[in-house]
Amino acid sequence: MRGARVTRILFVVPPLAAHVHPTVAVALELRDRGHDVAWVGHTELIAPMLPADAEIIEVCGDERQRNDFREWFDHLEARREKMRGAAAFRFLWEEFLLPLSVSMFDGIDRAVTGFRPDILAVDQHTLAGAIVARKRGIPWATMAIMSAEIVDPLPPKLQDWVRSSQRDLCAQLGENPDDYAGIADLRFSPDLVIAFTTPALVGPVDDYPSHYRFVGPCLHARGGEFDWAWLDPQRRHVLITLGTVSSVIGTNFLRTAVAAVGEMAADTQAILIDPNEVVESVPPNVLRVAWVPYLELLPTLDAVVCHAGHTTSCEALANAVPLVMAPIRDDQPVTAWQVETAGAGVRVKFGRARPADIRDALDRVLDDAAFREAAGRIRDSFTAAGGARAAADYVEKLT
Repeated sequence: MRGARVTRILFVVPPLAAHVHPTVAVALELRDRGHDVAWVGHTELIAPMLPADAEIIEVCGDERQRNDFREWFDHLEARREKMRGAAAFRFLWEEFLLPLSVSMFDGIDRAVTGFRPDILAVDQHTLAGAIVARKRGIPWATMAIMSAEIVDPLPPKLQDWVRSSQRDLCAQLGENPDDYAGIADLRFSPDLVIAFTTPALVGPVDDYPSHYRFVGPCLHARGGEFDWAWLDPQRRHVLITLGTVSSVIGTNFLRTAVAAVGEMAADTQAILIDPNEVVESVPPNVLRVAWVPYLELLPTLDAVVCHAGHTTSCEALANAVPLVMAPIRDDQPVTAWQVETAGAGVRVKFGRARPADIRDALDRVLDDAAFREAAGRIRDSFTAAGGARAAADYVEKLT
């Protein structure tokens, strides 16, 4: 163990795969160094994303609360499907982030009492974790899984609204908002912010506070079955995925992408992630699956067609795989802009792309070596940043 003593580290996570998966590599690195590690969250939803022997502390107090949360959570995506821009931003805060924190606050507080952590590792979107850390006087590290909120500050009016909303949240949870006046934004700890990206994507970082640390993606292989024999070594391979985006909202785009690669059968195969089979039929050069061992598959791929989700994009780039991106909302347009600016991908319009648009974008990233070279430079920057090992180093220094 590199740290001076054994510490107890509690990861506070929302029930979102893109936010949970990156914590696993960091937690395992810390555990390998001899530290005690646990997660607090919604067990039913996060357990499938964590190691089988992970210690998980249930955030809900009883079965009724668990059922109520699951019903609320399941309806969220359907309600926000067509939202874009400012409406999507306000929905994210008013209908998800703030209610999520209200529902998790007591459970996180109970977990702190029971687990007695020395450090909280708090996802940037789990504001209740930051409030509990401040209330209990525990140092906390922000796990900044999504870089958009760091590199693309909100306009002044929205910043004021977010700060006001956070003060109201503190008051609603029985905390004095003035006790948090020294924290500009609960999404970003004054102790340590670990950003899962590097300057190769976000640009120069010299102007960030010294407690902001850019470590790149923290990768953890998730395993699973796949028909490896289906891959033809004589053809190029493309993955089509919208991550955890609802199949309903993604139906038209997935169908369009399949039509595009269907016209490339002579030299290209595609793997389509379509768990709900919203694409009625696929051509012979497309393999439809419900899930793939993504990190294991990436070294065999020549391109990824996706929604520019931060985790999906960074994991592809960590393998020097260029992207065709169709951002939908939230941080995705910023991530797409970063990748395109770095020369590692091409952006298409999610709601308006035609098969020809996606095919042309794929031809560009597949045929022009500059895209893979740019993705390779980003991969090298990720490697140099240290990933999970570097993140664990910084967490240890909080003790």
